[in-house]
Amino acid sequence: MKWFTSLVAAGALGLLAALPVQAASLDKIKEAGVFRIGTEGTYAPFTYHDSSNQLVGFDVEIGRAIAEKLGVKAQFLEGKWDGLIAGLDGDRYDAVINQVGITEARKKKYDFSDPYIASKAVLIVRGDNSEIHGFADLKGKKSAQTLTSNFGKLAEQSGAELVGTDGFDQSIQLVLNGRADATINDSLSFLDFKKHKPDANVKIVAQEANADHSGVIIAKGEPKLLAAINKALADIKADGTYQKIADKYFGQDVSN
Repeated sequence: MKWFTSLVAAGALGLLAALPVQAASLDKIKEAGVFRIGTEGTYAPFTYHDSSNQLVGFDVEIGRAIAEKLGVKAQFLEGKWDGLIAGLDGDRYDAVINQVGITEARKKKYDFSDPYIASKAVLIVRGDNSEIHGFADLKGKKSAQTLTSNFGKLAEQSGAELVGTDGFDQSIQLVLNGRADATINDSLSFLDFKKHKPDANVKIVAQEANADHSGVIIAKGEPKLLAAINKALADIKADGTYQKIADKYFGQDVSN
């Protein structure tokens, strides 16, 4: 009869595997006393480890503030970006807070909170540059960019000659040492850079009108949890908590 028992057991396991995983709910979170947050831990200044290896960052503090408003503790579970959002499907996290851009494609499968941070493409030049005042002035100029990024495409569309880089830091250095005339990059990255190096000889001369927004992302079908997160975000903006966190990391409000 062992073969029969094994067959029944295998069938039961298969049935369990086929059952849908129950998404995180507000009731489950409150019962557990923990708000499980998926994050990278490698993306400064949003989520990273400081010199003492403590997880810190803008998104980390926002996550803790939301958890406090929910009346529970924040628990951060780190993972690589490629599989981070998919962790919601297997109920590994209750939410992901990791600068996840709100896009129509993602909204088809997941729910987003109200936006809690906005970034814009900005045009950065040396402080003593008097020739470039807007994106149109990039025509015939050298712009330091990661070649496959949207920023690189915008520079190319503006008529710039692209100088390939690995990221923001290298792009800024090429502008500072005169090997590039400009870089189009993320406004939040620039604010973080100036926060740490306020005397750096670079400035913003133009920015795109439309901003990209990020939100807290959760599994679909949990309206109570979504409403609670949105209320928590509204509350931390109203009581000054959000402004305090934004000032710490960026020196200004970055909500819109």
